[in-house]
Amino acid sequence: MKAIFVGLVLGLSTGAALASVESYSIDPTHSAARFEYNHLNWTNQLHRFDQMSGKIQLDSAAKTGSVEVNIDAKSVNTGYAVFNGHLQGADFFDAAQYPTISFKSTGLKFDGDKLVAVDGNLTIKGITKPVTLTIVSYQNGPHPVQKARQSIGANAVAKVKRSDFGMTKVPAVSDDIALSFAVQAFKD
Repeated sequence: MKAIFVGLVLGLSTGAALASVESYSIDPTHSAARFEYNHLNWTNQLHRFDQMSGKIQLDSAAKTGSVEVNIDAKSVNTGYAVFNGHLQGADFFDAAQYPTISFKSTGLKFDGDKLVAVDGNLTIKGITKPVTLTIVSYQNGPHPVQKARQSIGANAVAKVKRSDFGMTKVPAVSDDIALSFAVQAFKD
């Protein structure tokens, strides 16, 4: 009888822990990945990817979770079709061989109840490097328009070097690249 009680208590506590983890799917129509670089020391250029998807697991009470983002490298959008094709080529994203750019978290950092950073691994062109996304803004609660739907809204930024990801044949573009992510996600 005691073993059954202990098993029930452990089962309930494990179930309670699992129940506090919430799963969210990134809304591709209100989320975007952008990148910015300096061109010829004259101007900063800002471009985006049009297709992004992913999942967020969050346990707010335990301040743990995970973030997985997948970006379609062929969805790069500069506003100019010829340049889009150039960026999809081997000198840049090599989208034919590496169609997906991904980010997978290794840890979340909180300041009190506020999410402030996400550490993880960014993979571009089959090369994976550690990156910290600094959270610029973060909201978690009922969606402002669709009140009945729990949602997350966040903006995050990071800096990387394009040469770290095998993009070295580009003389007119700065090696320092600023990444920014605008993410809205709905609870599953």
